[in-house]
Amino acid sequence: MTDTDTSPFVVSFDWLTERLGDPDLKIVDASWYLPAQNRNGAEEYAAARIPGAVFFDQDKIVDPGSSLPHTLPAPEHFARAAGELGLSENDTIVVYDGPGMFTAPRVWWVLRTFGAGNAYVLDGGFDAWKAGGRPVETGAATPPAATAFKPDFNDAAVASFAAMTSTVEDRSSQIADARGPGRFSGVEPEPRAGMRSGHMPGASNVPFSILSENGKLKPVSQLRQLLEASGLDLEKPVVTTCGSGVTAAVITLALYSVGHRDNRLYDGSWSEWGGREDTPIATGEA
Repeated sequence: MTDTDTSPFVVSFDWLTERLGDPDLKIVDASWYLPAQNRNGAEEYAAARIPGAVFFDQDKIVDPGSSLPHTLPAPEHFARAAGELGLSENDTIVVYDGPGMFTAPRVWWVLRTFGAGNAYVLDGGFDAWKAGGRPVETGAATPPAATAFKPDFNDAAVASFAAMTSTVEDRSSQIADARGPGRFSGVEPEPRAGMRSGHMPGASNVPFSILSENGKLKPVSQLRQLLEASGLDLEKPVVTTCGSGVTAAVITLALYSVGHRDNRLYDGSWSEWGGREDTPIATGEA
């Protein structure tokens, strides 16, 4: 794999190790887990982290007025939360999670959507970082010095429920669903109780797990092949979706990595679409 075959939105362990302690570098632990994974991101961060990292709580830095999980907060709310974490829109920010390429891309997308143009994802994840003997900080984390984060919200990066309704009706954009094949087809039940199974009519299944290997994003050439093999035309608009708007961002990261920019993320995702009774649902393979 050549440098040109590596996504420009990820950084390696070596890259980060060489820059630990740089004043303009901020590191963010974005670990979040499903209940079935029996892991707790906040507790693991409190026990051990990459030196200087702050914890981005994906259950708390959300719209407090929304009944849906992980809904984007208003720009002023996000700016306050990011500033309290010591983040500025001009910082170089590296985001990581435990296994790699799971929940970190969501925070990468959130940061960029609110104007932090120098946000990147750590290739490999913290589990492999620790296993490889890289620097680890333990004990109580040092509270970050608060900064001012000036948001520049890109509303074109986000698809609303109304936009998704139109998309399903007129097929103006392709829909890429990051959930696994069982949930997409409706064979497996949704992890959230009482939610219907299946997918949005016309959607393509692009399981987020196929886009990485051992916690690392696959080479750009492979990403392009995988996206196209999943049924996406990379010359046309795409909306990414998943269960609650988290792993959809892995597809978004892959799209950006291959040069695709005409894409949005459906923030409500299946939690919204599948949680309603008035939305059309398809089952079976696309």
